[in-house]
Amino acid sequence: MIVRARKVTAAALTSFLLAVAPAVGVAAVVPTQLPMATAQPDASVGDIESTSAVPDTPMTQAGNPFLTLSIDTVAPSTVTTSSDPFVTVRATVTNTGDRRVDDVSVRMQASAAIDTAAGLRTSLTLDQERFDRVGDFVTVAESLEKDESRQFDLSMQLRSTTEPSLGIEAPGVYPLLLNVNGTPEYGGTARLDDARFLLPVVGLPRNPGEMDPAAPDAAPLPPNTRNPVAMTVLWPLADIPRLAAGIPGSVDERVRLIDDELAGELASGGRLDTLLKAVEFATKPGLDPGGNLASSLCIGIDPDLLVTVSNMTRGYLVVDNPADPASTARDGTGSAAATEWLSRLETIASSTCVTAMPFAQTDLGAVADIGDASLIQSAISTPADVVDGILGITSTRGFTWSTTGGVDADTADALRSAGTGTVLVADNSISPPTSAPMAQLISTNVPPTGTQPSGTQPSESQPPSTLAAAHYDAATAAALAGVGDTPSTPALTPAEQRFDLDTDSRTARLQDALGAVNFHALVGTDRPGRTVTVAPPQYWTAGGDEPSAILSTVSSLLRSGLATPRPLAELIAEPTSGTPVSSVDAATELDTGTIDLVRTQSARIETLMQSLVEDPQSALTPRLFTAPLREDMLRALSTAGRASSVADETGTMAFTRLAATRIGIDTIYGSVTVLAPGGVYTLASEQSPLLLVARNDLPMPVNVLLRVDAPPEMTISDVGVTQLPARGSRTITVPAEVDATRNLSVDFSVTALDGSRLGEVSTVSVRSNAYGQALAIITACAGALLLLLAGRRLWHRFRGQPDPADEGYERP
Repeated sequence: MIVRARKVTAAALTSFLLAVAPAVGVAAVVPTQLPMATAQPDASVGDIESTSAVPDTPMTQAGNPFLTLSIDTVAPSTVTTSSDPFVTVRATVTNTGDRRVDDVSVRMQASAAIDTAAGLRTSLTLDQERFDRVGDFVTVAESLEKDESRQFDLSMQLRSTTEPSLGIEAPGVYPLLLNVNGTPEYGGTARLDDARFLLPVVGLPRNPGEMDPAAPDAAPLPPNTRNPVAMTVLWPLADIPRLAAGIPGSVDERVRLIDDELAGELASGGRLDTLLKAVEFATKPGLDPGGNLASSLCIGIDPDLLVTVSNMTRGYLVVDNPADPASTARDGTGSAAATEWLSRLETIASSTCVTAMPFAQTDLGAVADIGDASLIQSAISTPADVVDGILGITSTRGFTWSTTGGVDADTADALRSAGTGTVLVADNSISPPTSAPMAQLISTNVPPTGTQPSGTQPSESQPPSTLAAAHYDAATAAALAGVGDTPSTPALTPAEQRFDLDTDSRTARLQDALGAVNFHALVGTDRPGRTVTVAPPQYWTAGGDEPSAILSTVSSLLRSGLATPRPLAELIAEPTSGTPVSSVDAATELDTGTIDLVRTQSARIETLMQSLVEDPQSALTPRLFTAPLREDMLRALSTAGRASSVADETGTMAFTRLAATRIGIDTIYGSVTVLAPGGVYTLASEQSPLLLVARNDLPMPVNVLLRVDAPPEMTISDVGVTQLPARGSRTITVPAEVDATRNLSVDFSVTALDGSRLGEVSTVSVRSNAYGQALAIITACAGALLLLLAGRRLWHRFRGQPDPADEGYERP
């Protein structure tokens, strides 16, 4: 990450004096005044690079800056031909050090207009001397005590021939800087902080200092509208996953959320309310009479958000412990807000382009690595069905907005297999760079169209290679990601474009976004076929007036002729052109253990669904029952919040969700089991059947197999598939044959149709009265003896001889 460079007059001596000075109360021998650096940059440092890895602004002994400068307002936020001929910045300077600072003075500086998209970010890390159009220092406070703040206004002419000005002579996007000097107690005068922002200038007002009406500066200077840029705008509506994990689908139970923050975001003034309200307001017929803004706009909706909000409308619970979703819970407070917000969204969606994001903004690269076809479908294909079903519309199909800004080869193949024809990625993810609005996306796994040898046909198992890549401007996306109360930096942002967003005020970050949105309409007007796609991050924390300010900027560009609308459908319909490209993705932040755990649990969910039986009399189907569990896997892989300052918290939530999902699946598997009979099971004969009871506590029927682990003396016949009723039990008659007389232990369990064990193993003690082989021999011998004796008697009778056995027997 780049740390913004700061050059300080007499920095070495000042830093030394501050370091050796006592913190409080004790006088130090110091020069009465160091050389002032009020109007000229420090000549001793020479011409250095535009960025520096180490800040050289003097710090306190605790490592804190002495002063902190924050931008409060910028007027005008965008300069037009009808604006005042000067810019006024309201800012606040705060003593954040450990001692008093005297002679606090501020001046405004400007740099040359930005001429590259990358400059939208790198210009905000330039050295102070690169802002060479300087005004005069103005004292804003004689002194500031520790923790004391002072708000001030500072104005400067846009252009002037008679007094200091920003030197802006043409439309463009200009980096501005506020530079604050001061004299810390026990030290000398130095530059103690600065604040930077972008000022978009779409037209110049007349120069008030020009008295000659025939002079070029006497008239306003409008922008060049002869070659407008074709603009497509994606507008995201998404949130971090809120549904409690590990709870299967139901038709009558209220859903559980891990917190109630979504209620506030949906309510009036909340983040999601303002994002939707901005679209409602900006596309009103009175403000958008030609429908240009509505035509260029497409709302991207996370289906996970819709599922959550839709369930909230029917009442919901908020769990007290997210790690234990089945724990105690309280009633949620956002049902009314959810109902109203969803109704408004249905209205706006009926007349506006809508596209479904990947479910829960899941990491598509991780999903591709897992390789589960059902999970891929749930992440990429199913979202459009969810959005259409809840909103009652037909959303844009075959289009996927990458959650990370890029797609690697495996992800591209997964997208193809899920029916995606066009994927939207960041322009800095594709190689070679292309200006074509649509390029063929190739990968190392699939050759580009037309490169296969003649006569060969693609394998039926190989996904089609028709995947096109549209691209959005990465620098503009980075600027938009900085807007809001939780700024973020997209994963693919180059190192030279990264800096600590928390050092900028919310106003300054909004100005950077406004400058980025205007940039492509103002620069390169002589280039034919100009196009741009504007795409904020999918989980976007813009709120308050920020969404309206950004849409108002787009609307102004369309009204002024600097831009023309390009609907998303028109972009998708563009034929691929130019050289085929490949795309790279950011390395996943998920470890191998997490990927393996998701792969294992996803397979268990699929196994469960294949064993469940659909009941025609119940609205609950196997797919509806297992869908929340599979969606929990995607929620655990969500990229929402991962690139912001709450990344650690987001990672903890994902880990908790995955653990809760595993526990939930274990509980479901344990709900189908064989009941232990208790005591000893006595067989009346060697072929007596065993009678077992299998219990199903699930709300729908399930097909099971019986697994038996018996000793060699016992033979168990396979009873085949057994269907257990919903929330009921069934007696299973198990044919058994025993050839030994002793007590035997037999283990019984039920399994899913693929052999995965359900429930616990029940051990049955069996006592058999069978004598086995010995009994058979004795019986055979007795039978033989009986036949022998009967034959002997008959022999003697037929010969008329008395039987010796009858001797001593006299007839009566």
